[in-house]
Amino acid sequence: MTEPVRTRTYGWGDPALSATAAQTSAGIEVLQAMARGELPAPPVIATLGFVLDSVEAGRVEFSFEPAEYHYNPIGSVHGGVYATLLDSATGCAVHSMLPAGVGYTSLDLTVKFLRAITVDTGRVRCIGTVTHLGGRTALAEAKLFDPADRLLGTAISSILLIRPQPGSAVG
Repeated sequence: MTEPVRTRTYGWGDPALSATAAQTSAGIEVLQAMARGELPAPPVIATLGFVLDSVEAGRVEFSFEPAEYHYNPIGSVHGGVYATLLDSATGCAVHSMLPAGVGYTSLDLTVKFLRAITVDTGRVRCIGTVTHLGGRTALAEAKLFDPADRLLGTAISSILLIRPQPGSAVG
């Protein structure tokens, strides 16, 4: 007997709108506009069901409700989902401190998986904070918590800052 197939449908906004805003607005302004729903979040946020809950300078908080579509073959949330959420939190924490036109990319991400996440875990939250912001690189950390504030995973990321070249136009 064949099991019924589960399906999921979702949509996302035009990522070019947010990318364009990042060229002319400070990172904190762009991220706060995303959190308020005034700018579309990156499509990966919709794909995985993440929510950007709050943004302060050097600190962001995401959350998500674990679902079956996050699962690996052994019935728990795939480590790639943890890593994507932790990477998003570290990167966005750094972005919240960047001026208009300055981009970034992760150089590395060291993840520690501490507890399994399943649909029974409940809403998970991830807090990203900047630990160092330099001229060319930044360091950030993120921690993932269950509803009882038990630590589920952590990450540390080195982030390359991509500054416009002198004389180049922004936007």
